[in-house]
Amino acid sequence: MFKRNYIFGSDALLLEIRFHGRGGQGVVTAANLLAIAADLDGNWSSAFPFYGAERRGAEIESYCRIDSYPIRVTSPIENPDIVVILDPSLLKISNPLRGLKDEGYVVINSPSPLTLPYRTFVVNATKIALNLNLVKSGWPLVNIVMLGSLARLKVVTLDSLKKAIEEVFEGKIAEVNKKAVEIAYEELMEVSQVVT
Repeated sequence: MFKRNYIFGSDALLLEIRFHGRGGQGVVTAANLLAIAADLDGNWSSAFPFYGAERRGAEIESYCRIDSYPIRVTSPIENPDIVVILDPSLLKISNPLRGLKDEGYVVINSPSPLTLPYRTFVVNATKIALNLNLVKSGWPLVNIVMLGSLARLKVVTLDSLKKAIEEVFEGKIAEVNKKAVEIAYEELMEVSQVVT
């Protein structure tokens, strides 16, 4: 059992999160930071990427598994509990929702509400990143911002997420990213709930 009450209930044994973004958006870093935060919460975790075309702008997937027991599965996540979408344009060119469990959640970076056939949460991570000047080579860095949303959904604690950021980044970069996750935590909005 998880040490805390996760969004899928206390009987959940394994939580699988699949991240979708583009090369250069930090999809791999997001999954790795989430895994570190889960570890700091006292759970087991693993994170790894799947690269298609290795170039800036190409679609990238990254995976994170969290469990209260050691994780032995190393395959890509085909049936995630949560799909995190950093770039909403991916919904038009691919199928990031493929295999999502019926009771699964979608967490998406979008400036406006979206209607999807799953319980959907939206945060305008692009706006948050731009407001905090989290920009690299002209691209807003939304990856860590999105992790604040997952903390709000109790995938990890906000405190552990901020500690994970401090482990990976230093100085002003760490402080700005911690501020970004706090803002996303507060601004996450549920836009559609599937009623059964």
